[in-house]
Amino acid sequence: MGGRVWAFFIDKGSCFPMMVTDADGGPWGRLRAEPWLTSGKAETARVAILAGIDEAGFGPLLGPLVVSCSAFAVPPELLGADLWQTLCRSVGKTRKHLQGRLLIADSKKAYHRDEGLGHVERTVLAVLQGLAQEPAHLTELLAALCPDCLPRLQEYPWYQKMPQRDLTRGPADLKIAARVFANDLEAQGAKLVLLRSCCLDVAYYNTLVNRVKNKAQVLFIAVTQLMQSLLDRFPDEVIQIQVDRQGGRAHYRENLLRSFPGMDLRIVQEGDRSSTYELRTGGRVVRLSFEVEADDLYLPVALASMVSKYVRELLMACMNEYFVDLSENLKPTAGYWQDGQRFVEDLRRHLPHVAIDSHKLIRCR
Repeated sequence: MGGRVWAFFIDKGSCFPMMVTDADGGPWGRLRAEPWLTSGKAETARVAILAGIDEAGFGPLLGPLVVSCSAFAVPPELLGADLWQTLCRSVGKTRKHLQGRLLIADSKKAYHRDEGLGHVERTVLAVLQGLAQEPAHLTELLAALCPDCLPRLQEYPWYQKMPQRDLTRGPADLKIAARVFANDLEAQGAKLVLLRSCCLDVAYYNTLVNRVKNKAQVLFIAVTQLMQSLLDRFPDEVIQIQVDRQGGRAHYRENLLRSFPGMDLRIVQEGDRSSTYELRTGGRVVRLSFEVEADDLYLPVALASMVSKYVRELLMACMNEYFVDLSENLKPTAGYWQDGQRFVEDLRRHLPHVAIDSHKLIRCR
């Protein structure tokens, strides 16, 4: 069998964001000309795995942090392609002129609070059908995406009714859109091979932050868990990872050495827009690039963004429903910092008799 070439795309505030670039910062288009990819077992590559990782809920005061991964098996010649263009029969990047296609975009653009989950839900449920997953309610969705979080969530009073929270079955054309998407991928010799989430509920998040003393490092823990699941599922491959850069940080050497002990690290380049590294061990090469706004540049990252947003919004809806049922004077919250503080104060004012575990409700950072 030929080897596989890996390409990961990761976004949002994690310690690492990345794009496939060459040593002088060039884009995907020059990837296949690089010696590291055109020698050894990579020379016989017949399939590439492009994976995107993105989060929802890194900044809020309330609700979970959700990090998700989408992965596609594609022919190596598609590594440099714009997948929105390649899959233009089945997906669109903007709301205009979709004509039944799936919207795959940065979740900040795909989701509007006034319209509800809409496109986000339709897309996530459609692509899950491509993996033979058709969850009927929230518990089944989490069992498909993040089974490890279910025992923890069962400890929260506001998540007790997750099995009763049915998922919207979507418009009548959902199955058609799912089939067109799968057929479009197949026509290109590609396939969706993985959707996975890492859901950090508030108590678990607080425990990790108190342990490592850094919320960015907690996010990176979730990112590495998703990366490890991919490495375990597709072993012994050349890997390409993309992570979205947050803030002005351009140097990742120390974090990489701590996260991948035993691997040799080479700094390919560090610049204003991207920083690229190679990690090597034995015959494996892991190429890491930290790129700005990956969720708006790469379809796998955008899809991961939508999955994360979908899971977080459903869990926030459970929390809001629980407390609003206790007092009609409460106004629901999206959990972001300022409004989250308002919500906590409202709880104290309207539900003074209700014992609430702040470790499960409020993030420490």
